[in-house]
Amino acid sequence: MFVYRREDLPPEHEFPADLEKLGYFINENDQIRKIADPKEDFQYKINKNARVNDMQREAMSVNTPECIRKIVASRLRELNLTVLRLPLTSKVNEAHVPILVSSNLSTASRIIVVFGEPVQDLGIWAYRSIGVDGINAGSAVSFAKAVLHPETNGEGTNTESFSKCGDTALVLANTGQLIWHCGARRPMTLPSWLAYPRPSAVDPPLMMTHRNKIPSNGCWEDHVACVFDEILADRGRLVRHDVKINIVGIAEGGQGAIRHLSLNWEDWRGYISAIVLTNPLHSVDLELAVTDEISGSFLAFISSRCRAYVISDEPQGCPVPGARRHGCNCYSSGEQQHVECIMPRAWKHMLEWLNRAHADPTMYEAQLELKEMDDSDSEALSSNESNA
Repeated sequence: MFVYRREDLPPEHEFPADLEKLGYFINENDQIRKIADPKEDFQYKINKNARVNDMQREAMSVNTPECIRKIVASRLRELNLTVLRLPLTSKVNEAHVPILVSSNLSTASRIIVVFGEPVQDLGIWAYRSIGVDGINAGSAVSFAKAVLHPETNGEGTNTESFSKCGDTALVLANTGQLIWHCGARRPMTLPSWLAYPRPSAVDPPLMMTHRNKIPSNGCWEDHVACVFDEILADRGRLVRHDVKINIVGIAEGGQGAIRHLSLNWEDWRGYISAIVLTNPLHSVDLELAVTDEISGSFLAFISSRCRAYVISDEPQGCPVPGARRHGCNCYSSGEQQHVECIMPRAWKHMLEWLNRAHADPTMYEAQLELKEMDDSDSEALSSNESNA
């Protein structure tokens, strides 16, 4: 039998832990651009091997001194967001999930909770948007600034110095970094786990065991439940007794929130004020199925105090089909291609609606009936318009 010796195996690809050596820089518009051609943004595909591409992206996002995640974390700290570890009893060197909460969490009368996508890092909407539109735009920085310091009305690259927050608190959950790396002693997403350096280029991925599981946060659904149970339900200590909660759910994060509330609506119906979703994944037949008075009440709440933003060619904010499937009105996000870019594109529209819903508890979504036109309807409409 022919056996390769360890030293004969092809070496693992290595990428320098330096943004400049990777061939990129951050320009004056907070965008990541190539040094060789400042008009070009980050190039993901540099090799036919997908793992090599992932390793380069991982080096760009975490390993460089100007690491995107570190830049985002630093700017969020300047906005008075601090790290809270889940479970709350965990220590720094023990398996835990970090989330970000604003310093006014225990005093604010209103809390906006964001449940993101399981593939994204804490505080990141989409690396695609970070490269094209800027670090603040593709991360939670601009959103956090608008929530906690609405009086600034700016989206510059600097967060200046903010001494205090208003009466609205912010919680950024972490549905992505749920794998504990024992050697690195930090949590990471599945993409980061798969891109982690190996002994050689042909070695298999690291094997997961029970040691890589984080207590009470084994999956994104568990994490959503943990945020509700350990943070939002701790009234009188971590949050106010009379706090009102707005939920922003992104893809699976929104689905997890809807599922948890559907199973526990009796406990939360007096505290949840409004919900806004991007790329909704829940359905009327499953999460919103009516079996008793409580589930019927939750469906009524979703239809009146919830809305969703989806991929669409229509102008931003335009009603689009989807209410029959999701139980709530659906609107165009203004994003036409990538679901992860809905939040960077539509968060201003979403936050404006949440603010109006919070200010007016009697405000309800209009019950819209939309019809999807087929080719014959479209031709008839065009004919009528031409005859008008």
